[in-house]
Amino acid sequence: MKSINKTPVLACLLVFPLFCFSQSRQTQSFIIKNDIRQKTISFGNSKMQLTLDYNGKANISSLTVNGEEVIQGNAGIYSEIKTGSAVYSTLQTNTAPKILVEGNTVKLRGIAYGDRDLGITENWVFTINKSDIVFDMDRTLSKKKWLEESASPRFDFKSIHTWEGAFQGFGGLAWFYLFNEKLCTYGVHTHTASFWNSKSGNGLKVDVNAPDQQVAMKYSRTNDDQLAYSITVSDHEMLARFDAGTNRRRFIRQGTDVWSRFEMGERRSAQRITLSYFDFNKTYGRGKFAGINGAQVSAILNTVARIGVIDAKLFGGNSWHTPYGPICLHEQYIAQIGLAVNDSAYLKGYAQALDFYRDHAVRPDGRVISRWAYDNSDAMPGQTTEEGFYEAQWGYLMDSNPDLVTNVSELYDQTGDIGWVKSQQQSCEKVLDWIIKRDSDGDGLVEMMTDSEREKKGSDWLDIVWASYENAFVNANLYHALVKWAAIEQQLGNADEAKAYGAFAEKLKTSFNKPVSAGGFWDEEKGCYVHWLDKDGSAHGRNMVTPVNFMAIAYGICDDDGRRKIILDGIEKQMQKEKLFFWPITMSSYAPGECREDQFPFPAYENGDLFLSWGSVAVKAYAAYDPELALKYVKNVMDRYSQDGLAFQRYGRIKQNGLGDDILSGNCLSVVGLYEAIYGINPLYNRFYLDPHITKALSGTELKYNFRGQQLTIGLNLNRYSVSNGRYKIISSGDFGFYGLHNELSFFHADDTAASLKVKTTPDGRLTLNVRQWEPRQMEWIQSSENKQPRKLGYILSRLRPDSEYLVAAAGRRIGHFKTDHNGSFAFNYKTSVPAERIVVSSIE
Repeated sequence: MKSINKTPVLACLLVFPLFCFSQSRQTQSFIIKNDIRQKTISFGNSKMQLTLDYNGKANISSLTVNGEEVIQGNAGIYSEIKTGSAVYSTLQTNTAPKILVEGNTVKLRGIAYGDRDLGITENWVFTINKSDIVFDMDRTLSKKKWLEESASPRFDFKSIHTWEGAFQGFGGLAWFYLFNEKLCTYGVHTHTASFWNSKSGNGLKVDVNAPDQQVAMKYSRTNDDQLAYSITVSDHEMLARFDAGTNRRRFIRQGTDVWSRFEMGERRSAQRITLSYFDFNKTYGRGKFAGINGAQVSAILNTVARIGVIDAKLFGGNSWHTPYGPICLHEQYIAQIGLAVNDSAYLKGYAQALDFYRDHAVRPDGRVISRWAYDNSDAMPGQTTEEGFYEAQWGYLMDSNPDLVTNVSELYDQTGDIGWVKSQQQSCEKVLDWIIKRDSDGDGLVEMMTDSEREKKGSDWLDIVWASYENAFVNANLYHALVKWAAIEQQLGNADEAKAYGAFAEKLKTSFNKPVSAGGFWDEEKGCYVHWLDKDGSAHGRNMVTPVNFMAIAYGICDDDGRRKIILDGIEKQMQKEKLFFWPITMSSYAPGECREDQFPFPAYENGDLFLSWGSVAVKAYAAYDPELALKYVKNVMDRYSQDGLAFQRYGRIKQNGLGDDILSGNCLSVVGLYEAIYGINPLYNRFYLDPHITKALSGTELKYNFRGQQLTIGLNLNRYSVSNGRYKIISSGDFGFYGLHNELSFFHADDTAASLKVKTTPDGRLTLNVRQWEPRQMEWIQSSENKQPRKLGYILSRLRPDSEYLVAAAGRRIGHFKTDHNGSFAFNYKTSVPAERIVVSSIE
């Protein structure tokens, strides 16, 4: 009987042999249709349909996802093994496999392929469920064998353009836009790949469970421009094939053999592959954007922001596509990127990476080795560890020490995992103590390994600028790390350590702000903070190095309004003059001898080009001062993304064209700054803190944001900001903190670290608080509820004056007269009401 291809998926056809199972009450249907003559069997659910061909082969010749056929052809999905002398696959079997249908399962037994040298037998079982299709596969080899490549299975998607990318289980991305030539191959260690296309909205998740075995995946652009995706299951973690002697390269060109050969035993191996559909726009949608292109915002955060994740445990700012694949541990913004990516897989993956760095990149004395790479071409001779960490050839890049601590601190803020941060405590203390000891003269400014630019060694992110001795770039990063870590020490109950780190931070800040003539970094003549001071006291980098000055403002070192205005207005004046779309790394040239010779004439590379990786600190520096300006440059970056995907290292100053194949994920950081500094989204260890600096054009934005297992809705209207988790909602005209879990809602006034107000509700209670005033002498809010019948509420007010009296009134009626305890707290009971009620708490003198 010929297969009837036009049969609707949900129909039950009484044609033999046909097996149709339907549970109409749950709108759940399965189709399994066996064409004995053609030896094909079609099956699926409402979102995925597969065709299995068992006519002298075993392969899925068609896969349709939400109505779109993503796999079609003679290959499709199949198993493949390559040895040193042959290629074997299930596209040609030695005997006819046996098909069996039982209930909602399709079984294909006895899939035998190979030859006299190597016999392979597989069994496939497909189980069709409402929301997924489970593909159980087992394989047995006739003997132990060294394999060059193994795919169990391989998926040949119709085109390299079928999917835009595949999110990895550790938070990274295989971005197929970067597969810009045939036989590009990218390999990773993960159990999960989530393929997606933002235009169709379709998503396909592939999850592999292989108990007691290791799983690796690879993605290749084939010679006929298909996307080949292969799963490899092995007894030991797959080792990269290239380069010989280092074996760390995850991305290769002109080949598919990204993994080294490995030995597979003759014992039976098994894995379970779960295929499931997801609605990309629903799963990864970010809400409603006003005054800005929300599709571009999402696209940048779904692509550029993730490409610095090279593999599991390997997170940085340089993409896996970069020729030598470096990770710079001297970048303080990797955790910050997670704030805007807003994916728990990224946060979990980065926590594992930071654990890996703690264990392998921190020397016993506390020095943080600054880099990791595919090869050793960038390393100081003899400075590469077994795991691939090394000191850069340009010098000891000292910002790696504070930046590691900053990333640990900011990731902890996003996850709230106090057990994890405690596991990092000893390492972070050792790392900070190492660099603090480099303040040999006791002025609070730590010193680099070099005393003068004449030594021609770098010491920070600008690695071919010869910053030496007291480096403002590194000291700004250190201040930022100290402030964050001191707060964590306090949370861990270590008051003495918190006090010591906080005191050093204040000392650093004081010296930093002194004029150059007094040993500080402020250059009154140039109107900026200089890059560094040589040991002889001479000032260098007087050319408005923008990262130094933006960090000074964004991190709270510069709290002088006059200086802030001089810096920001001065930069913008030059921006207007040159009509630049983004802030350059320096506003004018370094002096001769201050950087490598090939950085002249100005502008060139680190002497004046445009590096987008400093977008977040720039946006934060401007957001509170002039949010319109901050937003303008965010939009400029988004416009560039629509033109070229931001797939460059930097942009030239003169032509403003993309340059460099060292693609940086930091190119997303202006959009990260949009989230953090303009929208004001700040997940903190014990609350969600909202501190907006929006413009009139952005008013009306409503964002979706994942926070500790909840999806929050963030409402951004001028002078009316809100956070809701669907059950509880807080509204305020200013910044505030929100935390709602189980049966309790907490309100944090402004940037207070402890709750000012807590409300305990019944299990079904729903509550909205519109906070109208929160001053020491009077607090006022309007409560409302969706509960039609009253529900009990237990209010607890805190952070008030101890042992003081307060009057509470609701809807104009007095509720009671209360006295705070010695901690400044008191409680009262009330109830929800459908009409909104105003509650006023007044101090009684």
